[in-house]
Amino acid sequence: MNFKPLGDRLLVERVEEVNTTASGIIIPDNAKEKPSQGKVLAIGSDVEEVRVDDIVVFGKYSGTELALDDKEYLVLELSDVLGVIG
Repeated sequence: MNFKPLGDRLLVERVEEVNTTASGIIIPDNAKEKPSQGKVLAIGSDVEEVRVDDIVVFGKYSGTELALDDKEYLVLELSDVLGVIG
């Protein structure tokens, strides 16, 4: 993959959440929403608060989906990021 976000944008790969509940109930794929957190793979030149490999939280409908090398990614603006985990 060769993608460099511009300005205040980030390239994020969604982090999948656990497929079972605390009581052991398996959640089917069609009942799950898309994860609202992901790993930062690349950042634009104007991004200072977030680093590559950070796990970020963002709004459910934030960003633009992008397919590269048969994988799904998300391009977010820095203002879409709600916080960093860890």
